[in-house]
Amino acid sequence: MMEKMHQLLPWWRLRWLNYKNATIIVCLLNLATGLFLLQWFFFGSTHQPNSVSLRYIKECEEIRRSLMPVDLIKRVREIESEAYVEAKTVQQKDTKPGAAVDLVSRLNNIRSYSDTGSIKAIEEWRKRKMERARQRGLGKNGTVI
Repeated sequence: MMEKMHQLLPWWRLRWLNYKNATIIVCLLNLATGLFLLQWFFFGSTHQPNSVSLRYIKECEEIRRSLMPVDLIKRVREIESEAYVEAKTVQQKDTKPGAAVDLVSRLNNIRSYSDTGSIKAIEEWRKRKMERARQRGLGKNGTVI
């Protein structure tokens, strides 16, 4: 009776094919696939180039280097460095006097358009600031505790 029932059961209900065994089979297949992929990734694309392919690679590199406009690149770099040096010297010459003249003119404009009360307040603030700076300088020298 058991044998007849065993024969009538579908194949997935057989005794040896349970969840535990199916899990083991799936894990083994995953492991084999992983090992195959690792082997292909690390060792699959390693081929030893022969002398013909090495010669071809060298010729391609020589052609690429010969086609580069080396003289033009050098001249462009020279022009860029000259322009940078000229701009730097012009900027240094113009910046300091220009900034000083601009600052003086702005201060003169402030004084001419301000009322006497604000000028006195600015002078008092400047004196207090100078006094604090002098006291800090004395404190650093160790004369004032």
